[in-house]
Amino acid sequence: MTDAASHSKPPASTSTTSPTSMNLELLVIPVSDVDRARRFYESLGWHVDIDHATGDDYRIVQLTPAGSGGSVMFGQNITTAAPGSAQGMHLVVSDVLAARDDLVRRGVKVSEPFHDLGGIFHHSNGNGIAEGPNPERKSYASYVTFEDPDGNRWTLQEVTARLPGTSTDRSFTTQLHEAVWGPAS
Repeated sequence: MTDAASHSKPPASTSTTSPTSMNLELLVIPVSDVDRARRFYESLGWHVDIDHATGDDYRIVQLTPAGSGGSVMFGQNITTAAPGSAQGMHLVVSDVLAARDDLVRRGVKVSEPFHDLGGIFHHSNGNGIAEGPNPERKSYASYVTFEDPDGNRWTLQEVTARLPGTSTDRSFTTQLHEAVWGPAS
C-alpha cells in the first residue's frame, strides 16, 4: 500500500479520547531574496527569532508577529514552493482600520478595507465584496490585504469576539451566526 493510500483510509475504530492538542506554530513562506524579506518583515515590527546559515546554500530566518504565538520562516533551500505562492494567510487584529493605518505608516502598500456581503468569509474571486469595513463592525467580517516583496499575500481580519461564543451573542454577522448555530428561532 502506498503512503498516500494509507493516509486516505478512515481509522479502524472511532476514538473516544480527546484529540491530540496541536498548535499552529510555523508557516514556511517562499521568498526569492532572504535579506529583502527579512527587512520587510522586520519593518512590520516582527521579532527576529532566528537567522542561521549553514554553508553557502542553506539559511533559515524565523520571525514572529507582535502578539502572535505562531511564527513565519523563510530562507534558502527550505522549501521548493515558488516565491510569492503563499496566499490566504490570515493575521487577526482587534481593529482592522488601526492595523491598516500602522502598516501604511510603515510604508506597506495595503488594500482599502472591505467586507463580504455574504457575512461569513470573503470571496477570493472578488465577487460579493463591498468597500469599507463591515458596517456594524461585526467580528470576523472586515479585512485588508497586503503582500510582501515577492507577492506572498496576507489578510488582516478583524476579530473582536471569538467563536464559538454563544447562540445569543450578536457580535457576529447574521450569516455567520446561522452557519454556527442555525437560524434564529
